[in-house]
Amino acid sequence: MENTALDADLLSLLKSVDTPTICNAIEVAQGKRGFQDFTRKTVIAADPTLGPIVGFARTARISAVAPPTEPPEVIKQRRMAYYRYMASGDGPTIAVVEDADDPHCVGAFWGEVNTTIHVGLGVSGVLTNGVLRDLGDLAPNFQVLAGSIGPSHGFVHVRDINEPVNVFGLRVHPGDLLHADRHGAVVIPREVISSLKNAIAKLHASEKLILEPARQPGFTIERFEEAWRAFEAART
Repeated sequence: MENTALDADLLSLLKSVDTPTICNAIEVAQGKRGFQDFTRKTVIAADPTLGPIVGFARTARISAVAPPTEPPEVIKQRRMAYYRYMASGDGPTIAVVEDADDPHCVGAFWGEVNTTIHVGLGVSGVLTNGVLRDLGDLAPNFQVLAGSIGPSHGFVHVRDINEPVNVFGLRVHPGDLLHADRHGAVVIPREVISSLKNAIAKLHASEKLILEPARQPGFTIERFEEAWRAFEAART
């Protein structure tokens, strides 16, 4: 998907709104409800105060419960291939790493060392159903959205790179455009990228129809019913 234009203004806008807003805006852009490409489980944000991460997916799959069965040299070469892949192409990028041990993930791939490496390679953040550790020592401003927190790396090793993965019920293909924050993640459909600016503006305008009256003194059920009719007529 990376040949799809993502200009600086759109990137800035996407970083200024949360992931629920993006889910709603996609439905506005599509003109209907029923969009399904979002995570289905609760994520753990390493730093809940950080803003959204936006980028094109760099996908991989790991495992840590048991030692790898392949020769050590193969495992080492694949790990280096993983880092070369994460550093490749145009940004922004997000690492999307499926832990194949789910729901019994035990090995933390993400800690102080690996987050610092990924920052150096230009990666914006990570979405993983795997384990996070080293709280308080992670690379600053690098968001990790993980499935659990644990103390050990186990036998963690890279199994696959640049293949479709599934994290929190969300299917992600290499190059998909993701928006993610402490709520979860969403894959933005390619066909709506060019219309997202207008969709977000329309969404905000419709929400004002109910939010502004509700925040005013003297809000009554009668004023609510009037505002809700306008809101219902404007929203998707």
